[in-house]
Amino acid sequence: MFDFAPTDTADKATLYADLLFAADALTRDEPDQVANMANVAALIWQYLPDLNWAGFYRMVGGELVLGPFQGKPACIRIPLGRGVCGTAAATGETQLVADVHAFPGHIACDAASASEIVVPVMVDGQVIGVLDLDSPIAARFDSDDAQGLGALVARIATRIG
Repeated sequence: MFDFAPTDTADKATLYADLLFAADALTRDEPDQVANMANVAALIWQYLPDLNWAGFYRMVGGELVLGPFQGKPACIRIPLGRGVCGTAAATGETQLVADVHAFPGHIACDAASASEIVVPVMVDGQVIGVLDLDSPIAARFDSDDAQGLGALVARIATRIG
């Protein structure tokens, strides 16, 4: 059993360094991709404040399909190019959205969501999925979150896809 706990007074850089360490430790020797996604989603849920959803969508048959997550039930399938997740998957670029209601084509799985960040998961130059975080707080995510989550996804990408 692992016992990871975020530091209550940590700044974002320290928080993300701790999260990266925990995710690396949990996934390093585990070959099961679903187990790794589940543990990373749980760690994010534990470490990052003010979230109402955290999890993965996997690329399956040319569309995003729901993977392990924490939060309310979610949309199961998302076409490429649709919504924040589909846009991140289609472009291969992190989507940092301060107000999801202003995002063209936003897919509202949870009406409480106000902001969102989606980081594409890349292996060998191909998008194999996305990491999706939602918050009920507008402008919850910033460039520090994008950098920290980008580093996390880069570290675990081959362990989840």
